[in-house]
Amino acid sequence: MTFLFLHQQRKDNIMDNSILGIHHITAIAGDAKRNYDFYTRILGLRMVKKTVNFDDPETYHFYFGDEVGTPGTILTFFPWGNRVRQGRRGTQQVTEIGYAVPQGSLEFWRQRLDANNIIYNNVAEKFGEQYLSFIDPDGLKLELTVPQKTDTRTPWETDEVKADHATRGFHHITITTTKMDATARILTEIFGYRLLQQEVNRYRFITDTVAHAALVDIVEAPGEAVGLVAGGSVHHVAFRVKDEAALMHFREKIIAQGLNITEKIDRNYFYSLYFREPGGVLFEIATDNPGFATDETVAELGSGLKLPSQYEGYRKRIEQVLPQLD
Repeated sequence: MTFLFLHQQRKDNIMDNSILGIHHITAIAGDAKRNYDFYTRILGLRMVKKTVNFDDPETYHFYFGDEVGTPGTILTFFPWGNRVRQGRRGTQQVTEIGYAVPQGSLEFWRQRLDANNIIYNNVAEKFGEQYLSFIDPDGLKLELTVPQKTDTRTPWETDEVKADHATRGFHHITITTTKMDATARILTEIFGYRLLQQEVNRYRFITDTVAHAALVDIVEAPGEAVGLVAGGSVHHVAFRVKDEAALMHFREKIIAQGLNITEKIDRNYFYSLYFREPGGVLFEIATDNPGFATDETVAELGSGLKLPSQYEGYRKRIEQVLPQLD
């Protein structure tokens, strides 16, 4: 009994200072209502939080995810309307976002994308898993992947997208780079990932600390041009830690590598650090705490406009400027 207790205690201590897969992904969109409609209606995600950009309060910040906004399910957007130009996929970017879906669901999704005039490719396979890739209305590349091991996360359901087809949360992200070594070192030496598989110029890394949202693919493309982070592209990817102590643990590790990293930032629903990894992608590290049910109940999540405290006094003006979603 003592041995089992000590073993569990050591396991808990390791988890306390570990990267726990992907926390959230933030992308850039154009029209706010189009973005909202696509992700809530067509993809069937829940609007978990409707707030504003901390640096630009006249722009929404949407959070889409599962019922409670579980880390590993959260896709967020800055919909900058006609103020943003079209982005371009290329190197120094997260170029694909992969969602896990159930076995047997890809035909449902193909028909659904087709019926809604969404551009998609035929079902294909990589690393022994079938996937369907498509482009959202702003040009963001998404993939629906059937994992070899069943994803047991409880999905958010809508009238049109039921549990037997619904997304479970993130399966993987893909980073495209001209040379993978420096990015791979951050993943393996700092974040604790390991190389799982390789297919041609695609390298799949995994963390063993979590069962889901645990994969990062790096595609090495030496001749490809640098991408443009703008409309229809990923702004940054956030990796998950348990709490603020773990957050600051990783801050020290990153400083020790000679990289610049921000101070701890309070994002109301989590605490964050930001740094640009050597391959050019903006990485964030974000905490589980305090979560999204701090200013709304779980039942109310995403129903009201929630403003950071510094903007609450400007609520009337902000509400007048923000696009209507209904």
